[in-house]
Amino acid sequence: MTAGTRTIVRACVAVAAGMTVAICPAVTAAADPVPVQPGLPFPIPPAPPYLDPGFYQPDPARVAAAQPGEILAARQVTLANLWVLPLNADAWQLSFRSTDTRGGPIAAVATVVVPHRAAPSGQRGLVSFQMAEDSLSVNCAPSYTLRTGSLPNPLNPVMEAEFVEVQAMLQLGHTVVIPDHEGPNAAYAVGPLGGRITLDGIRAAERFDPAGLPGTDTRVTMWGYSGGAIPTAHAAELQPTYAPEIDLAGAAAGGLMADIRAAIDYNNGTSSFGGAVLGGLFGVAREYPQVDRFIADHMNPLGKAARMVHENQCVALQFAAFPFVNIKGLFDYPGDPMLAPEVQPVLDELSLGHRGTPSAPLYIYEGTFDEVMPLNAVDNTYDIYCHDPRARVQYTRDLFSEHGIAAVSNTASAALWLNDRLNGVPAPEGCHNRDVYSGILDPGAIAAFVNTIGQTLASALGMPV
Repeated sequence: MTAGTRTIVRACVAVAAGMTVAICPAVTAAADPVPVQPGLPFPIPPAPPYLDPGFYQPDPARVAAAQPGEILAARQVTLANLWVLPLNADAWQLSFRSTDTRGGPIAAVATVVVPHRAAPSGQRGLVSFQMAEDSLSVNCAPSYTLRTGSLPNPLNPVMEAEFVEVQAMLQLGHTVVIPDHEGPNAAYAVGPLGGRITLDGIRAAERFDPAGLPGTDTRVTMWGYSGGAIPTAHAAELQPTYAPEIDLAGAAAGGLMADIRAAIDYNNGTSSFGGAVLGGLFGVAREYPQVDRFIADHMNPLGKAARMVHENQCVALQFAAFPFVNIKGLFDYPGDPMLAPEVQPVLDELSLGHRGTPSAPLYIYEGTFDEVMPLNAVDNTYDIYCHDPRARVQYTRDLFSEHGIAAVSNTASAALWLNDRLNGVPAPEGCHNRDVYSGILDPGAIAAFVNTIGQTLASALGMPV
C-alpha cells in the first residue's frame, strides 16, 4: 500500500468515525503512468475542444472504469499572455475522470502549470484556480483559451485578465491547476458540478509525476472570483465528504453567488448584468433535466429566442446580451417561476450553506456595490458558516467597490492570504468580518500588486517564471 493510499484510508476512516457519509475513492494499486504527448510544433495552432474529441471526449467505457481524479490522457502545452506571448513555465493538460451531479462518470480537463523558480518552503504547494468562464461553449474553456496560438476571442477577455492572478501564484513558487470546471457540456453556474471537477482536478495534479508534487501530502488552496467563485465555494463545502484525502489549507472566493434565488431576484429587470444571470439559468438546465423541462414547458417565445442567442457564447456576450432583462417575465407561469415546486430541489442544491461549514479556512471578499451578486446573500452565508464554532472565515466587504473593481482591488490581499496558507502559516481561529475602504490598502497589497504586474510583463517578454 502506497503512502498516498494510506492517507486516503486514514481520511475515510476518520470521516466514517465521525458518522459522516464519505464519498471516498476505491483503494486500488497505482496505475501505470499515462504517457505524456509532446507539445505541438510551432506554428501549428491547437484545435478547439469540439475538434479535439480524442482528448476531451475519451471512450465512455474507459471513463466509467476509472476512479475520480484518475488521469486518462496527458499532453505538454505552451500557454500565452494574449494568445501569442508564450509563458516561460512548464505546462501540461490532463484529461481525467470526474463525477456529475447524478453520480455518473464524466471526463474533464485541467491545465497544470509549474514555475521554474524554487518552492518557497522546499515543497511545492498547489493552487487550484477556477476562472470566471461564464460561458455556454466548451470552446471558451481555459484549457483552450490560454494556449499559445488559440484563436483570439474578444468575447472571452476575462481569462486573459485572470491569467495575471495565476502568474502571481506562479511567481510565489507554487504550482497551479486550472480546471475546465463547467465540464463537457459547458454547464455554466452549476456549482456542485464545478466543485467536483475542481476537486478531481486537484487529485489528477497530485497524481501527475511531472508536476513534482508530494501526492496527497501536497498542501492545497483554491481561488476563484465571480463565476470562478461558484465552483470554488462549492468545492470547499464538498471537500470533507467528496475528497477528504486532499490537504486543503484554504480557499479564497470573491464576488460570490451564494444564493441563486437571491441573485435572480436582485438582477431581475434591474441590473446591466442580468443577461449573465439568465445565461447561468440556461447553464443550469444543461446539467439538470428537470430545469431544462421546466424551461421548455414554461418559457415564452421571447425567452426561447434569448436562449438561442445565449447558446454557445463566451463570457462577454453572456454579460452584454439583454441588459436589464426581466428574467421572470420570460416565463408564462402562474406566479413566480423561481418558486415552482419542481425546481426547488435544484435551487437548494445550487445555493451555499446547506451542506454545512467547510472544514478548511475561507477568505471571502465582496464589493458592497456589487451589481451582480447581492451582498446580503453573502452576509447570510457568512452567518450560516459561523454558527459552527469550528468555522474559520475571514470576510472582507470592500466599501467603495462594485463587482469589477473589487476583483482588482482585492487580488493582492487574496494572493497573500493564500500564500500564507501554502507556506504553513495557520489561519486565524474563528470568524472575522471587516469593512475596508479598498482592499488595495491592506498591508503589503500595493507592493504585491505592482510586483505581480511587473513580473507578468517581464514573463510576456520571455523571462522565466
